[in-house]
Amino acid sequence: MFGKFAIFSLLWILLGNPIAAIVVLIIILYILDRRFVGLSPSVVKPFRRARRIRQLKQQLSLNPNDMSARMELAHLLIERKAYGEARRLLEPAAETMAHSAEYWDDLGTALLFTGSRAEGESAIRRALDINPRVKYGQPYLRLAAVNRDQPEKALKLLDELQAIHSSSCEAYYRMGMIYKALGRREEARRALDEAAALYRTLPRYKRREERPWAIRSRLARLFA
Repeated sequence: MFGKFAIFSLLWILLGNPIAAIVVLIIILYILDRRFVGLSPSVVKPFRRARRIRQLKQQLSLNPNDMSARMELAHLLIERKAYGEARRLLEPAAETMAHSAEYWDDLGTALLFTGSRAEGESAIRRALDINPRVKYGQPYLRLAAVNRDQPEKALKLLDELQAIHSSSCEAYYRMGMIYKALGRREEARRALDEAAALYRTLPRYKRREERPWAIRSRLARLFA
């Protein structure tokens, strides 16, 4: 905190304007967070995604049978939370993409968030049957989050994830939060400690991806 105040004071002196100093300080903190922490969202990614969505829509208008473009477009729409549009793209491709775990996970996600929870869970389970490691275990985390109103079911899903993919700080964090909600505080602390311990063992390239969950775990541990 003192460091931030010192930087702000220096910027105020250099710029001669407290508002400009605050703006510059926010930009500096944002750049540092994006470089070293990763908690704040990218301001560039939505624009890149929007441009790519426009390109893929144009591509599909010329060739509606381009399954690669259809899948990429649906995935980007899911990232944008345009689940209904993604669902309309994916449902007609069920027969063609019947053996694709990525397809069933994306369709399941779109179904989950358009009011078809049972069908969505079934589709994601089908994806995991085809390939339990699809998308590095993210389908398990998605199902656990959707089933947070059924803690025992959510914990079972996270246990399944740990059995096939043990390098996920997010899984331990979510497990800790579920244990905490159940009042099982000791197990919650253990899960959050596991997230921190796991993070320390990860190679550098993997730490960037897992760092936000490791930080969340450390913060949650303070109040567990």
